[in-house]
Amino acid sequence: MGNASDLFVSNISKENDFLMGSIYTIFGVLSLLGNGILLFVAYRKKPSLKPAEFFIVNLSISDLGMTMTLFPLAIPSSFAHKWLFDEITCQYYAFCGVLFGLCSLTNLTVLSSVCCLKVCYPHYGNKFSSSHACFLVVGVWCYASIFAAGPLAQWGRYSPEPYGTACCIDWKAPNTELLAMSYIVSLFLFCYMVPCTIIFVSYIFIFLTVRGSRQAVQQHVSPQNKTTNAHNLIVKLSVAVCIGFLVAWSPYAVVAMWAAFGDFGRVPPMSFALAAIFAKSSTLYNPMVYLVFKPNFRKSLCRDAAQCRRQLCSCLCSCEPRSPERGSCNRSQHNKDTCSSGRLSNGLPECHQACRHCPEAAAGCLATPQRTARIMTGSTHSEVAVSQLSNEFQSDFL
Repeated sequence: MGNASDLFVSNISKENDFLMGSIYTIFGVLSLLGNGILLFVAYRKKPSLKPAEFFIVNLSISDLGMTMTLFPLAIPSSFAHKWLFDEITCQYYAFCGVLFGLCSLTNLTVLSSVCCLKVCYPHYGNKFSSSHACFLVVGVWCYASIFAAGPLAQWGRYSPEPYGTACCIDWKAPNTELLAMSYIVSLFLFCYMVPCTIIFVSYIFIFLTVRGSRQAVQQHVSPQNKTTNAHNLIVKLSVAVCIGFLVAWSPYAVVAMWAAFGDFGRVPPMSFALAAIFAKSSTLYNPMVYLVFKPNFRKSLCRDAAQCRRQLCSCLCSCEPRSPERGSCNRSQHNKDTCSSGRLSNGLPECHQACRHCPEAAAGCLATPQRTARIMTGSTHSEVAVSQLSNEFQSDFL
């Protein structure tokens, strides 16, 4: 690779490097929070995860992997106006960037195919199981690993980016090396053109199928309406994630092909820097789309957040006896220093504690007994909380 002091020097201004470092910092924090929360929600609801949701989880894993391996190296290098690490770290950086980037694109390609199978060919799509999803997830990582490991096996080459503060594929090598040219051509065809074509064709089939069946479904009020709405949601969310990813990576693909098959010396280093910023923004789209627009993910997040808030309040709050004038504690029945919870007629506990730290939690506790439902079991009746019913009979679609 040569002397690191000669190769790893920034070719853009210090102001632009500082701006890139600031943007990378913002992207890194948002990606850690978004993908971390999405994986936490998926972990909490893992017994009810649908097979197609496995690809959403896998996409978050690859995005989080890119964030944790690339950003800690790119951010300080941008602020320092040079690559701060050695050549081996450069190889590691480039390998992780290619691996996680290709894994995300291949994952979206498989997701679009699965959605097409479930919507356009439900007879076969309904047979798609969790074991099939796991097998495809493993295949996604293997496919991405082949192309990521190519430059390490001398099929292609990794080198510093033209702007000098990061590393990726050597886009200049195809001008002088036939083997590097074959790697770039294979990468462009099998890791960009073919996946984009499959994604495009899959969603065209989905769109035609949904549009063709919409009028027939609207004429009948039946459970098919619910299934059709779920299919529409699948299409909207998947298309949103795919468009976001392709928009993020397409500028880098264009600039890379310009450098590989054109005059490398005429490609401005700043164009690579801007394309790299767009590419790294791809780690934000998946959690943003699914946590904001996916109903069951959003409900699970709100439920877990409320539970964590209640647990925090229980640690901060103290249960104190109320005065006899307020009638919350009957000393003739209780000989304890603190108020104990009574039982209402509907079987739910009544909260007698006066929480000084979380008044909204105490208010919510007092309001809980009002949300009940009576269920008849045999000849007897029992009452349960409505929230329990909604959780039990909730139908998660993807």
